[in-house]
This record gives sequence, structure tokens and C-alpha cells, in this order.
Amino acid sequence: MPCERKPMRYGHSEGHTDVCFDDEGKCIVTCGSDGDVRIWESLDDDDPKSINVGEKVYSVALKNGKLVTAVSNNTVQIHTFPDGDPDGILTRFTTNANHVTFNASGSRVAAGSSDFLVKIVEVADSSQQKTLRGHDAPVLSVALDPSDEFLASSSCDGSVTVWSIESQTQVAQWKVLQKSSDVSNAKSLCRLAWQPRSGKLLAVPVDLTIQLYDKNTWTHVSTLSDDLITQVVNVVVWSPCGKFLAAGTVGGNLLIWDVEAKLCIERQKHEKGFTVCGMAWHPSGGRIAYTDTEGCLGLLEGVSSSSPSSSSAIQNTKATAAKETNDYDDLFDEDDDRMLDEGRSDSRSPVKKPIMDDDDDDDDDLMPATGRLRNRGSFLDDDDNSQDPGSVKLDGLPEEDGSSAVHPAVAPAVSRPVYEGPMPTQPQRAFQPGSTPVHLMHRFMMWNSVGIIRGYNDDQDNAIDVEFHDTAVHHAMHLTNTLGHTMADLSQEAVLLACEGTDELASKIQCLHFSCWDTHKDWMVDLPKGEDARALCLGQGWAAVATSALMVRLFSIGGVQKEIFSLPGAVVCMAGHGEQLLIVYHRGTGFDGDQALGVQLLHLGRKRRQVIHGEPLPLSRKSYLAWMGFTAEGTPCCIDSEGVVRMLNRTLGNTWTPVCNTRDTCKSKSDHYWVVGVYENPQQLRCIPCKGSRFPPTLPRPAVAVLPFNLPYCQTTTEKGQMEEQYWRSMLFHNHYGFLSSNGYEIDSEGQSQAEKEQQELLMKMFALSCKLEREFRCVELAELMTHSVVTLAIRYASRSRRMALAQRLSELALEKANQLQEEEEQEEDEMAYQSHTSREYRGSNQMSSRQAQVENGCEEEEEEEEYPQEEQMDAEESETRKPRLNPFKKGGKSPERPSPKPVSREQRVNPFKVSGAGKSLSSPAGQPRTTNVLDSMTMSSRKPATLSGTSKQGKGPVLKPLAPKPKSKTQATLLQMSASKGNSKKQEDSQTGAEKVKPAPAATPPVSAENIENRKPKTGFQLWLEENRKSILADNPDFEEMDVIKEGMGRFRTLSAEERLNWTERAKGDSDPKKRKREDEAGQVDEHMESDEGSAKKKKPLDTSAKLAAFAFNKE
Repeated sequence: MPCERKPMRYGHSEGHTDVCFDDEGKCIVTCGSDGDVRIWESLDDDDPKSINVGEKVYSVALKNGKLVTAVSNNTVQIHTFPDGDPDGILTRFTTNANHVTFNASGSRVAAGSSDFLVKIVEVADSSQQKTLRGHDAPVLSVALDPSDEFLASSSCDGSVTVWSIESQTQVAQWKVLQKSSDVSNAKSLCRLAWQPRSGKLLAVPVDLTIQLYDKNTWTHVSTLSDDLITQVVNVVVWSPCGKFLAAGTVGGNLLIWDVEAKLCIERQKHEKGFTVCGMAWHPSGGRIAYTDTEGCLGLLEGVSSSSPSSSSAIQNTKATAAKETNDYDDLFDEDDDRMLDEGRSDSRSPVKKPIMDDDDDDDDDLMPATGRLRNRGSFLDDDDNSQDPGSVKLDGLPEEDGSSAVHPAVAPAVSRPVYEGPMPTQPQRAFQPGSTPVHLMHRFMMWNSVGIIRGYNDDQDNAIDVEFHDTAVHHAMHLTNTLGHTMADLSQEAVLLACEGTDELASKIQCLHFSCWDTHKDWMVDLPKGEDARALCLGQGWAAVATSALMVRLFSIGGVQKEIFSLPGAVVCMAGHGEQLLIVYHRGTGFDGDQALGVQLLHLGRKRRQVIHGEPLPLSRKSYLAWMGFTAEGTPCCIDSEGVVRMLNRTLGNTWTPVCNTRDTCKSKSDHYWVVGVYENPQQLRCIPCKGSRFPPTLPRPAVAVLPFNLPYCQTTTEKGQMEEQYWRSMLFHNHYGFLSSNGYEIDSEGQSQAEKEQQELLMKMFALSCKLEREFRCVELAELMTHSVVTLAIRYASRSRRMALAQRLSELALEKANQLQEEEEQEEDEMAYQSHTSREYRGSNQMSSRQAQVENGCEEEEEEEEYPQEEQMDAEESETRKPRLNPFKKGGKSPERPSPKPVSREQRVNPFKVSGAGKSLSSPAGQPRTTNVLDSMTMSSRKPATLSGTSKQGKGPVLKPLAPKPKSKTQATLLQMSASKGNSKKQEDSQTGAEKVKPAPAATPPVSAENIENRKPKTGFQLWLEENRKSILADNPDFEEMDVIKEGMGRFRTLSAEERLNWTERAKGDSDPKKRKREDEAGQVDEHMESDEGSAKKKKPLDTSAKLAAFAFNKE
């Protein structure tokens, strides 16, 4: 008969459930982990009667108006039915009972408990009890045979035991199950079932099969299996007639066998693939009720009849009707296209009916070579030659009377290929990171680093509570959830809520902007009809909502609609942090249990850009995305269902690095960690341990645990592996300093300095370990990762260890690093100087135009009097800004902005190999060398690049602004002066002296006339090179603006060799004419030449000292 699977409906909270029918089949009775027993008049009953019997209910049984339940308070209770009034306690255990069942007459109840005991209790007199002892582990299930002579029980000790009720002894035992420590860890519930009426057979689910045992001989007589079963069978139940056997599996498969023919006649799949943990057959045999581990109730309608007539007779009736009508479509219950789409045979095709004797070998003749049942297309062709049902016979099958008419239904005429490739994976649904499932009555709608949003949806209240970790942000809020919001996000500025649409109402987005300074602190938006919100998130000043129309809508925090863009696939989740928006979506169909997800990372600052362009998101095999978000410092991070935490590595091309596996700290396979926050400094993974579940309950308030990070490096038990893991973990977890500083955020300079110091110390320890192991090549590889100052320490260590070849290699490496630092400083000088020069040029052109206007009005002389003091002030500011860059080896104090790491103690900083005294300051006589010790120079120069890089990062924004065509150069120059003076506050006096010396350098800055502006030459090598190559750049890129020309020129100038850049610099110095500067005295000109010579000597100095450095490295004390 055709079988129809009704849609599932919500019955209980997530967790174990059970189901049964009443004696007449009028009601369905279910129980769940919420402690309720619900009585359903039908599957469509919107208001089932609910009876609360305890905190959790593990099993339910109903007979003769008596409702028996196994409750979590270690008791077996009895209630009246259907009133639900308490009728006493049947029995007690020391732990909770796992399963209860009635006998056929309803006079006895059997119960199995986790304290290894089985009890049989008389319903009329609960004092009449029999206890069966013998199991060595918790009891999974019990079953009483129809004759009340035997009881069968399954246990976590791996055995299935048959007991004699009268003598309370074991009569048979089979070790067929997998052992486990507890019911929660068992692979299967192993629900046993005796054949009704006769009780001849005992059905035992064993792994992927069902084994049948004969009661007379206690031997295994048959096995039922099917290719559709891929996970263990959980529960079995007989039809009232005893002809058919139904089973539910962990993977959500529902199957029905004709036991006499050992043929699977029905195959259904749970619509969500959840584990089937409860099944009951209707007393009339026409329906099967089943429940899953998520608390849902389902129904199969129109299953095989309970008539005692043989299945062959049923087939004869069908075949005769088919022969009369000669219509083959009547032999099939559904369209064949569905079978091809599912990649398996239809469970209601004619091959489900037995047409041969009870012989195992004969079943194989109905199977193709693949071992799967063919669909209708494999047996019949729709041409005219196949219309005679009596013209074809099956080869190798004995012909029976009255059954020949059925043979054509399975006769192969045309063979069609059967798909045997990987099966597609069900795509995971959209979710909010930091939330628990929507179907829960009490749930977390959001838990992040800002606060907690709880949702309540029960009979008493439908509300939302918002709690902040820091009450200084905002006080707690209680909101009435009249719209039925199911999604939420929380930030320091607002609460964002959303609900899905209905037939009458559109999907709505509501924002409570509690940081707003006006009186209207909330706003609401209705999405277009048919478009539902699927995911949402909040950032700094913006909100984003992903919808079912594959679109992302951006809003300002005040409710202004902003950009809209489309996604390549259905959204999975979104997360926001500051100006970053992270989106995960389905980029395709996954196969064999894998999800195919893509990720986009957008930066929504002033310069909006896409950082990650839909690259695949790596997940563990056969897993799904469990959490996605940002660390507290703004680094994207994801966690899959296998507990693997991955973090984005921006320094390695935006790849994902695994940094932790939460499963390593779980005590049981059923335990999980629910993540609520990730922190890089300190390195903490904050999560909630969940025992036997994937998410925590709202009450009592769960405690947060902290897990450490551990990169999966090889041989971490060795000292070398441990230091390697620590070093690269430190490098990864401190990448956020560079990202934050480049985006204009304030960073913890002290923390950054400490991190760099730890990294260099780890490198030095690994270097020393490699030296002891005589791995000199590895030592050089480690030295390449060191800073310039630490390389000098490595040279000292190698020299003292008498490894002269290694010291020589390291000295060459140190020289390369010194030259590299010098080139970087020169490039930064050129960039800064040219930007300042361009700003003055723009300022000068403005002043020129204003002076011309004043000449027309007769005010020229007043303007000239005011012009020069202003220009001198600007020059002094710029020279003060550039002053720290003049001497890269200057021995000055550490910059408070970004100090360089020092992996040694204060006493070890003193260079014991220093030859001469301390270096002179810039105020010393021109041309006099500051020091003669090359190593000392390099050691102190290592401090300078850190300062320069830190200064350039913070000053990057204001420096580039004068290049834009806006007259703000004076303000920006003031900002530059503030930035420079802040970094060198301890040496303002030297800075002023340096400014006076550098002041004459930018020659011809004050524009006196248009002729002077046109004929003026650049003061640096890069400016001179750009003047001569500007035409070629514009020829290649005619659409470039001035800013683009400068950037392109910088890129090309950097590609030149060091010698060519030096030549351009020399040419620029030779072409400069100090006479173009007005009001400049002779002393200033002399100072300019002296400082120019001194700078040239110092820049050339490290290039000629390789011999001195090598001699020092080999010097033996």
C-alpha cells in the first residue's frame, strides 16, 4: 500500500523522546526531556493536553487507562489516562530508569535502570516485584513476551539477555552489542521487540541490521538489512499482525520489512535526518508514529495492512487488477523521477512484494549487480512490445500458481545506469553565531563579548531580556516580544532584532539604538513582501541584514538605508566588528557530508573594499560551521562542529590557521564546548562546557570556561617542537597590532613590544639549541627571522661557541639587514619629503594667486612681509618632522610609540666590544664620524626602524592628505609637527637645533612668481626622477590623477637598484641652488653643506665595513 510521510511537528524540547498509542488508537502519547507527557488527538492537534510528571521523562507506556513513565527522579510513576492524575509510584531505583513497558494484558510493568537492575512490577499491587540481577552496565531496554514467560533486556555491557520471569534466571545471552559506559554514550538504544501473538521471534537491532532469534531454540534464524541503512538501527517495533517489522535508525531512516519474505517494502527518510528514538505502531496497523532526538513528532500514513492474509495473496490481487487494466502505472505508487533524483530505488515499487519461497538466495535475483534495488526504469520499457504481461518470465525463479502475472512487473527489459557516485550533502541552515536553536522555549538569542540576549516563549510570557557584561554600557532591558523576533545581535551601540514574515505580515527589522543622543532611540524597517531576514549583525555605526532573496542590506545605526549587494548563495551567518563585515554563504553543493561554504570579508570604512573575495571556508571532514565571528581584537575566526578553531592569518595571504581543538579537552564524545568569545591578548578561548549536548540551557546560568590555544605542530613533546609552536602562535596572535595600527586604531605599544621581545627570545633559544645540535644551516635560517639587534647577539654566541663559519655567515646576514634598513629609511625619507614638497607647492600656488589679486588692489608689499615668516615656520615644522630620519644610526632615546624588543637583560645591552666612545649628536662638528664600531652602529640602528615605522603608520593618514586638491596643508603640517614632537618629547632642544640645520634644505620653497614655480627643481632624488619620467607615466596611464602619478612613480622608483637611486640623489643635491631661498644668511648655507657632507658620509659608511664586521666576528678574547 502507498505510504505517506506527514510533515514533522514540534512536540518537546530537544533531547530524548518516546511515543506510544492508546489501546484504541485514538490518541498519540509522547514524552520528552522537558518533563511533559503530551496527549495528541492527531498530528494536527494544535493544543495537545500536557501533563508534567517530572524534570525529564525517559520512557512512556500506556495500557488499560494506566499511563506509566520513567522519570529522572529515579522513579517509575503511574498516572490515570486521559485525565493525567497521579496514581502513585510503581517502583524506585537508585538511578533513573531508562525504559518501561507493559505486558500484553497490561497487568505487569517491566523497567530497566542505569543501576544495572531490571524490575517486574504488578500494576494492581506494586509491592509484588521481581528483580533481575546480572547485567554489568546500565540497562538500555526491556521487552516482555506475549506469554509472560520470558523477559528480554539489552545492556551497555554489550549483551542481550533473556530471563525466565518465574525463576528470575538467565536462559539465553548473546554478546552482540558494542560496550559503552552509559546510555548517553551508547551507539544505539537497542529497543527489543517480541513478535505479537505468538512471540516466536525476538527482534534485536545490531549495528546496521536486525537479527531475529527463535524463542524455542534461542538461536539466530534470520537477519534483516537494507542498503539504505548507513547508521546503526536504534529502535524496532512489530506490526499488530506480526507480519511486518519497522525500524528507525540514528541517521533518520525509517524502514519496514515483510518478515516472512525478508524483503524491505518501505523506505522513508526523516525530513531533517535526525535520530529516530521512539516508534509505535497503530493498533489497526495503518499508521506508525515516531519521534526524534530534537523533540519532534512524525507520522507515516497508509503503511501495510494488519490483515493476517499472506503477502502473496495481496500481490495476486494487485497483479490481477493490473492485468485487467493493462496499465503499468497502476503498479507503481509514485513517479519515477523522484526515484532518480534521490539516487535510490523507490521503496514502493513492485519489487517490495515477495514472489518466491522463504529462501535467502532467491532474494539476490531481484537485485542488480550494484546491490541496490532497481527503479522502474531498470525493469520496464514503455514501448509496445512490453505491453503483454504474460510474455516475459524471470529466469531462475520457480513459477508458482497464481503468481505468474506478477513476473512481468520485475522483468528486466532495458538496463539503465545506476548512480554510484558521492551523494550530495544537505546544506546547513542559516544561524546566528552565539545563539541556541530557535525551537527552544527558553534560549540564548545572542551571547557575545558585549552581553547576553535571552528569549522566552512559553505560555506565561513572550519576552526578550538584554543583559550587559559591563553595566556602564547600559542597564539591563526587558522587551516584550510581540513581533516574535527570532534573531538578535548586540553591540556597544544598539540591539538589533529581526523576525521572519508570515502570510499577513512582512519580515521586520527592529533596532534599539540606546547610545542615541536624541529621544527616538528605536527604528523599524519592513522588508519587501516575500523577503525574509536570515542573518544579521552590528558593526561600528552600521547594521547589516542578509535576506532570503540572496541580498545583504546595509543600514546606518540610525536607520538610514545604505548599500545593497547580492550574494552568490544562501547566507549561513554574518558577523561584524568595527568596520569589518564577515559573511559566510553556500557557494555550492557539498558531497559526502561536507559543506561547501564561501566567505567574504568587507571593510566598510571610508575606503570601502573587499578583503576576501568569496574564497572557500575550510572545515573538517563531514562537519558543519558551528560559530563564526571576530576575536576581541578584530581577527576573523571560525569553529566547526568537530571543535576545530581556525583563525585568519593576514600575513599569509588571508589563509586560515587551526589554533585549537576543543574536542581534545572533552571527557566524552557527547560533550561539547559552546563558544562565546575569542581573545588574542591574552590568548583565551572562552566557552561553556556542555555535558551531553551541543549548547547550554538558559537556567541555571552557565559557567564560562577558558581554554588555551595550541597550534597542531609536529613533535610538540620535544623542546624544539614546543618552541616552534610558541613562536608561530605568538606571531599569529600578534598580527592584529599591524592591522589595527594601519587602520588608525590605537594599540598597546607596551604589549606589542613585550610580544616582539618574547618572539626574539624564542628565536634565540632555538638558535642556541640548533648550535648545540650542530645544525648550522638551521641556525642561519633562524637568524633570518631575527631582528638586526638580535642577529648581533647570535654572532656573539657563535663566536664564543667557536663556530667561525657560522659567525661569518651571520656577519654577512647582519650587513644585509643593515643595508636593507638603510634603504627603507631612505625610501621613507623620499616619500615624506616629496609629500611635504607637494603640499608646499600647492600652498605656494594658492599664495601666488592671492598675491596677484592683492597686486591688483595695491597690496603687494604687505603680502610679501607676511609671507616669509609663515614659510619659515612651515619649514621649521617640516624639518622637525623629518629630523629623526636624517641619521638612521643615531644613538638616541627609545621612542615611546614603538620600542624595539630587547631579548637580553639591561646589563647585556652594553656592547663589550665597543672600540670608541659614545657617538656624537647631530650638533657635533660636521663630517666627524660618530663611532668607529660597526656592530655598535647596527645595534643602535635596530631601535630606529621601529620608531620610524611606528611614526609612519600613525602619520600615514595626515601625510597623504596634502596631495589631495584641498588647501589644508598648513593644518596637516601642524599635525605632522605634533606627531613628531610627541615621539621625541625628551629631546626638544636637539630637535630645534636639527630643524635650523635642515631648514635651508628645501630650496626654492617660497614661490615668488610663476616663473620661479615653473623653473624650480626638486630637492630629492625621487622628485628629480619623477620630473623627468612624469611624461612616460602619463603616456602609459593617461587617466591618472596627481595622486595616482605619485604612487606609480614611487613604485617604479623602488624598482631601481640602490646605485641608481643613489645617483639620482646625488644629482638632486648637485642641482639644488640655495640662492633661490630669500632672507637666508650665510651661516645657514654653511650649516647646510656641513650637514649634507655628514649625512653622505654616514650613509656610505655601512657599505664599506664588511671587513671590519668579519674581523670582529672572528676576534677571540
